[in-house]
Amino acid sequence: MKNFFSSLFNKKPSKNDDNNEEEYKYLPKKDEIVENKFTVNFSNNGGKFLYASNQDESTEFFSKIIEENNWSSSTILCFNEDIIHQYILDFKYEINKANLNSVIFITDCEFLVAKDGSILVSANQVESHKIKDLPNNIIVLAKTSQLSQTVSKGLEGIRHKYSNNLPSNITSIKNFKRGEDQDLNFLTYGSSAKNLYLILLENL
Repeated sequence: MKNFFSSLFNKKPSKNDDNNEEEYKYLPKKDEIVENKFTVNFSNNGGKFLYASNQDESTEFFSKIIEENNWSSSTILCFNEDIIHQYILDFKYEINKANLNSVIFITDCEFLVAKDGSILVSANQVESHKIKDLPNNIIVLAKTSQLSQTVSKGLEGIRHKYSNNLPSNITSIKNFKRGEDQDLNFLTYGSSAKNLYLILLENL
């Protein structure tokens, strides 16, 4: 998986690091790279993570998720026309844009937040619906360029991206562990745990 997970392993200290151990132990530790931090926190939240190095691999992962969960004959909710044409039509799945009782919800996102492993979405992805009202099974399609260090940075990115037309219903999906309590903030209040898959496409 290229260099994406290389940061999971600590770099061996140099002699200079050893000689200055006493000095550096009093300084703040350097943050993990954003990709690694998000992967760890997202997985700790209960999310299922798949890294795709190209579009073909992303499409393949999508079809495998559907196949392994026996969802091929299930109703899919999707509001995004690009996703419908790229991931769904070729497989002839049953697709709709209104049925919240669908088995699966397919969506993109605004940003992926490394600090807490959450997924920022807005009305562009979920329209006016609350996260708890969406199907329990969710597949999120994202790109590495959407990774953000913090929620604040993600919100700043949204303001920059939509400077002339800021979307409504900005919220965060964070709890992917069914039946377990999760810390809530103003972005996750009223949400419920989801069975969530993330296919992250390398595009940097």
